[in-house]
Amino acid sequence: MGMFDLTGKKALVTGVGSPIGLGRAMAQGLKEFGAEVAIISRSARCFDLAKEDGFTAVQADLTHRDELKRAFNEVVEKLGTLDILINNHATGKRQEALTFPIEAWDLIMETNVTSVFLLCQLAAPIMIAKGYGKIINMASMATFFGIAETSPYTASKGAIGQLTKVLASEWSSRGINVNAIAPGLIETEMTSIIKRDPARREFFFQRITAGRFGKAEDLKGAAVFLASHASDYVHGAILPVDGGWMAR
Repeated sequence: MGMFDLTGKKALVTGVGSPIGLGRAMAQGLKEFGAEVAIISRSARCFDLAKEDGFTAVQADLTHRDELKRAFNEVVEKLGTLDILINNHATGKRQEALTFPIEAWDLIMETNVTSVFLLCQLAAPIMIAKGYGKIINMASMATFFGIAETSPYTASKGAIGQLTKVLASEWSSRGINVNAIAPGLIETEMTSIIKRDPARREFFFQRITAGRFGKAEDLKGAAVFLASHASDYVHGAILPVDGGWMAR
């Protein structure tokens, strides 16, 4: 495994509640390279996934700030420390900006931005104390492009891109790598609605030079790279895993 070896590293991956989700695939990738992995999800399905894959599971709704802190501390207690944090959880809603309900906006921003910042803020002191840590946030094609009818989601993913850069600026000299992965159109429960809409499916598909939608497993390599010593001089990067979307 060499520089990609994660043996002995302790990792937390959030948003691991779907059997076909990005979170599960990335958590599996870390474990395959030797990490001990804990997962957090608001869905009780996380316990079934943990049993199948050999993870430690904690159930929590990360939009509740006290619950977020409780879950994070529980994970650290179970793992003993924390070396790797992947902030994978997110939510969205499709509706034009003109009529978008502010309550839904608040929920999306709390989920996709504020809770990510809070988890980074909790993880950083542990990592700074040991002079080592890897934080991986989940950006999106919406970090780079304005995708119609997704105003809060796009705004939140733009914020994740900038948050990743500013945390890298502050923490890189203290041993923490903060980077992000920007998935393209990956086949998950969240994106299944696009595949059922022929017009939207064609709109997205025509941009993908690889000629296929991505699979969750396509995120494994990027996650392992950014979680390992292979990325020790990579700071503030947003790595597209997009099948060539941004090339066209």
